Amino acid sequence: MKYGCQSMVGKIESILIKKPEQAFISQENLNKTWEEFKYFGCPDYETVLKEYAVFEKYIKENVENVYYLPQDERTGLDSIYTHDPLKITKKGAIYFPMGKALRSKEYLATKAYLESIGVPTLGEIKAPGKMEGGDVLWIDEKTVAIGRGYRTNDEGIRQFKELTKDIVDEYIIVPMPHGEGEDACLHLMSIISFVDTDKAVVYSKFMPVFFREYLLEKGFMLIEADDDEYDYLGTNLLALEPGKVILIKGCSKIEKKLKDLGLTVMTYEGKELSYRGTGGPTCLTCPITRL
Repeated sequence: MKYGCQSMVGKIESILIKKPEQAFISQENLNKTWEEFKYFGCPDYETVLKEYAVFEKYIKENVENVYYLPQDERTGLDSIYTHDPLKITKKGAIYFPMGKALRSKEYLATKAYLESIGVPTLGEIKAPGKMEGGDVLWIDEKTVAIGRGYRTNDEGIRQFKELTKDIVDEYIIVPMPHGEGEDACLHLMSIISFVDTDKAVVYSKFMPVFFREYLLEKGFMLIEADDDEYDYLGTNLLALEPGKVILIKGCSKIEKKLKDLGLTVMTYEGKELSYRGTGGPTCLTCPITRL
């Protein structure tokens, strides 16, 4: 089993996703649990299935190996967002006991499955450490930016550094803003998505000046999202390979900017699947191998 994903834009060769049938399960389950998961309204299950079918089609057409995370009693609605409980390095997977209490055991289900298909475990972040995958952004294979906010704390970062010290040369710790408060899902990847080897979609209002300047000095073109499209997950894009991305439908300004730059942009209706749970196309996937 090949594994290793120390890039945000390299061509995805293998990926882990979870279908709504195994995460949301049913309309009845959604009706009972959406409020405790702090969704923006209760998703309509039948619409979710239709939205996911389009998203999954893009994945299957562009990724050679697609793996499906099974249903597990240790997980809830948010387990459809497979990106957050871990990061897969070239030395194995690092698992996170996430900052959102309802997701604290989710990594155990992911770990059991990935080990069963041959992805070894490099380590786990232990309490009181906290970390979530959306806060870990590979700048390149040897450089990683980590968002320090409500979901990822100093102890989690310390442990991550210790586990990756042999494979990472530089760590950039990015202080995250308070934003909409402790319960909001604000990750580093909420405000930036790499879409090509030298391009990123960003929401600069929430970006520390030093980090923005760092990216510009590195030669990245920063493609700005406005308030409305940021609120609708317009800065959460999945790069399937350099210059080929998936974006939630409804962010026409970002879509046009990317297409004008020659990028391929595939869109899916995602109000029920993505917006209500604040999980865009990156969140819906856990790349296992990027080339």
